[in-house]
Amino acid sequence: MKPRIKKLFAACLAGGLLAWSGAAHAQQTMRITIGHPPGGSYDLYARIASEYLRNYLPGNPNIIVEHKPGGGGIAATAFFYAQSPKDGSVIALFPETIAHTQILEPAVGRWKVQEMSYIGSFAPVNTAFVFRKGAAAKTPADMRKTKTVAGCTGRNSQSYQYPAMLKVLAGYQFEIICGYKGSADSVLAMERGEVDFVSSAWNSWRATHMSVIEAGEFIPLIQGGLRRNKEMANVPLMQEIVDDPQAKKVIEFASAGAAIGRALIAPPGIAPDRLAALRSAFDKMVADPAFLADAERRKLEIEPLPGVEVQRIALDILNAPQDIIDRATDAMK
Repeated sequence: MKPRIKKLFAACLAGGLLAWSGAAHAQQTMRITIGHPPGGSYDLYARIASEYLRNYLPGNPNIIVEHKPGGGGIAATAFFYAQSPKDGSVIALFPETIAHTQILEPAVGRWKVQEMSYIGSFAPVNTAFVFRKGAAAKTPADMRKTKTVAGCTGRNSQSYQYPAMLKVLAGYQFEIICGYKGSADSVLAMERGEVDFVSSAWNSWRATHMSVIEAGEFIPLIQGGLRRNKEMANVPLMQEIVDDPQAKKVIEFASAGAAIGRALIAPPGIAPDRLAALRSAFDKMVADPAFLADAERRKLEIEPLPGVEVQRIALDILNAPQDIIDRATDAMK
């Protein structure tokens, strides 16, 4: 290769790697990876992001949603952390519990959230324990003395962890059946009467089953989070239905991920300029009137939080006191 051509090739290669702009990237395809099948809130938020985020990225790349279900998002998170491209072409939307899993079950949470970078959160995610109308337990008090069956996607998802905590810390008579592929399958099991309740994101319930809830066929009885969702103002938080002060602290620690909510995240090693471009694009997207109108049409909650603030919440979880971590670990076994 002639010296001049060699220099030109090197310059073009460097430009392609370092600059997220220009004609070279006009046809670029990006992916948003989620660890759940279609139908739940992860899919709903990822799909609307795939349609609008491109408008604010240089080159307007085509964005597709990639589903990698397994273990309540665990398999996809581990793969993303270890093997995803670091150039910003693949981002993800994972459970709000991945920081908890990292420190509570390190053998399973084979990643470091502090090495990944949050791009921004669409909305906080309070969990709703939604019961079928025919379930024997009608109140939180009933659940202390009546066997109640929960459906869950995997032991590392909040659909297991939250009921397990109430079982251990507050004596709730929960039997937890895991293995459903996603929240949609768990809800189908509840409709068939196989399980009595499903613990899942309120963001998903309100988007997919609001008419059934309003008809009284599905009933939210408990919620997880640090503050009550305004749409469930009369539904108690988990920490409000336990008596032990230390148990309340453990539950509040476990619920801290609610503030992370449904958030986009970038892999380790992403260049600062690419991360800045993604965060800027996210902030512009969630302020776009067309995006907000479409989100309302799809019944998606939008209460955005910038990536820097989401990152701080995740780091606070990772730096929790060891005694709280130890008790939470025991409660989720």
